[in-house]
Amino acid sequence: MIKTVDISDMKISNNENDILVTYSLGSCVGLTLYDPIEKIGSLIHCMLPLSKIDKEKAQKNPYMFVDTGLTKMLQEMYDRGAKRKNIIAKLAGGAKLLDKKNIFNVGERNIVIVRKILWKNDILIQGMDVGGSKSRTVRLYMDSGRTTVRNKGEEYDI
Repeated sequence: MIKTVDISDMKISNNENDILVTYSLGSCVGLTLYDPIEKIGSLIHCMLPLSKIDKEKAQKNPYMFVDTGLTKMLQEMYDRGAKRKNIIAKLAGGAKLLDKKNIFNVGERNIVIVRKILWKNDILIQGMDVGGSKSRTVRLYMDSGRTTVRNKGEEYDI
């Protein structure tokens, strides 16, 4: 069953029939986490790097921000039985679509915060498709942990 992860959203599953998908990653980042032993996976779609710009919004929707969303995502994975040592992380997005002059650097900052939080949790990113100026769709197949990116009609594993 396809489960759509909206902007500023996260889904988690341990059903091998599920496919988690998020669309239109521009400067936003999509991160998949998958524990192949426990067969638990999650996908998040974050818009902005740091919640300190609007603590009220972060409280209402922590998944809008990388720092609060990824922290909550990790906790939910652990609460469901995932083990830190088993987690496979894959990252996509962080493009420069509307910021050609790099004034805001939202995409790049999103990537940096994801990397920093994962590094602090001893989780290495095993696959990435980030940056550039393209929009992406990401899918996590719960039966295998396979993560794909679709861009301009082409789909590939990361």
